[in-house]
Amino acid sequence: MKILKSTPLFRGVNTALHLDFSKDKVPTRNGYGDGLVELGTKNKNVVALCADLTESIRVEPFATKFPRRFFEMGVAEQNLVTVASGLAAVGKIPFASSYAAFCPGRCWEQIRTTICYNNQPVKIVGAHAGISVGPDGATHQALEDVALMRSLPNMIVVVPADYEQAKKATLAIADYKGPAYLRLTRSKTAQMTSARTPFRLGEAQVFKQGNDVAIIGAGPILQSCLEAAALLEREGIHARVINCHTIKPLDEKIILRAAKECKRVVTVEEHQITGGLGGAVAEFLGEHFPVPLRRIGVQDRFGESGEPNELMKVFKLDATAIVKACLDVVKIKK
Repeated sequence: MKILKSTPLFRGVNTALHLDFSKDKVPTRNGYGDGLVELGTKNKNVVALCADLTESIRVEPFATKFPRRFFEMGVAEQNLVTVASGLAAVGKIPFASSYAAFCPGRCWEQIRTTICYNNQPVKIVGAHAGISVGPDGATHQALEDVALMRSLPNMIVVVPADYEQAKKATLAIADYKGPAYLRLTRSKTAQMTSARTPFRLGEAQVFKQGNDVAIIGAGPILQSCLEAAALLEREGIHARVINCHTIKPLDEKIILRAAKECKRVVTVEEHQITGGLGGAVAEFLGEHFPVPLRRIGVQDRFGESGEPNELMKVFKLDATAIVKACLDVVKIKK
């Protein structure tokens, strides 16, 4: 497994950490929509299902271009995934999309029994995840979905960092022979990768090298991780930033190497600290190579309404909070 060094493949990321995320912000859900159309053009077995959120989830272009391969299920998420499982059983590659709060939130048992138990290659797409949904508030801010999906046998969990990676992830899970969960966000977010950036399921990427502390993140929150690394650099602390876009299966090799070389780890996610990326990393390192660890995430509470940037500060998910956690673990002696 190759460790990807900071190169022009990563937009705004280089060894000098000259970060500029002010331009070309695009939601990760757009990458899914564009990837789905590309898949539909290449493979007639790709079908899409949605629960009355076609435009918001960015499935509308697919539905327009391939109307006979699109199924509007209405506000019926349990039916959505059960029908998708049936389509998979007869050779189709179904993408079942909704807000993450409702799918997998409302239909976990059907995903468990009709999809995972039978190992059907249904692709569950949960959009509008995390607190960055913003003004929609707690009912629509899915903060538990990774934990729900990660606990299911046969299910893989992918959380792309940006538009380009969401598009690549959509293509990749279509080729995966089992069930997959793709987690997407609503807000426009920075582009940290390019069309040339490699992507493979289960293979994490090093966005920045460093040996003082390893910052492991997943999703668009990696922008805050990179900003934190830049701030730490001014203090003479060299942080390694890892994009762990596949939370299950976890890239154990790259995480173990980071723990051995950096000796301190901070995980960052827009999710409850229970059962998500931080939990997965803590479980693995606890068994194989325990090191000082801090988990940045939502601390056992529900979301609230507000602008995304405001909420990231309120919930202590911004670069300032990441810097503080890194400084805390760096102070711990071996």
